[in-house]
Amino acid sequence: MSLKRIIPCLLYDGSGLVKTVKFKKPSYIGDPINAIKIFNDKEVDELILIDINASRQKRKPNFTKIADMASEAFMPFAYGGGVKTFDDFAKLYKIGLEKVIINSLIQESPNIIKEVITIYGSQAVIACIDVKSVLFGGKNVYSHLGYKIKYNLEDYAKYLVNELGVGEIMIQSVDQEGTWNGFDDEITEKVIKAVQVPIIASGGCGKIDDMINILYKCNASAAAIGSMAVYSKKGMGVLINFPSRNDVIREL
Repeated sequence: MSLKRIIPCLLYDGSGLVKTVKFKKPSYIGDPINAIKIFNDKEVDELILIDINASRQKRKPNFTKIADMASEAFMPFAYGGGVKTFDDFAKLYKIGLEKVIINSLIQESPNIIKEVITIYGSQAVIACIDVKSVLFGGKNVYSHLGYKIKYNLEDYAKYLVNELGVGEIMIQSVDQEGTWNGFDDEITEKVIKAVQVPIIASGGCGKIDDMINILYKCNASAAAIGSMAVYSKKGMGVLINFPSRNDVIREL
């Protein structure tokens, strides 16, 4: 059985770490380098960093700052935000990132993604799917920039894997993000059933039981945690944090 992973997911606004609720009203958390050093000590499985403003502001990744972060990280490190060209991917891999996370690029330039996967392999690219509720019921798939995707969730996941060739999917609930109310089991399970690649569940984790449920009941490959990784408790102050693996991971 493959290892179940717990992955801190850090949000970056171009200058420092922030935390949002439903991807709105970012609150300053601190310096990413300091957070990474603490996560090194806590021996986390992997680390995700997403620049939440890069694509919206139409700017490239800050390769110098990302290189500084990557040099500090002793764990596999994935980055997403503002990646638009093959050269962007190549620079990120060269400075030490194992994976690059894509979202809006899927709609803008899918052929670039195919080229990257041909050269670097499917395991080097994570596709992020944003899902949020609509006014009169149901849930739709959106790009990071807020554009509605023409596919339903399952068909979009199949397109990402079967047509583009991505090796991993991060399914992100916009409704749950930052709420501490638990993952969206429904959307996670739909994607798991639709494709045969590792699935990272993201958005809403608030307690150990949420991780156990998403990893073992829903059978996600990984649980991404945001608020639990940067706050001591809900409504409390900043504290770079990571749960005990023994409390979450079942060795089967």
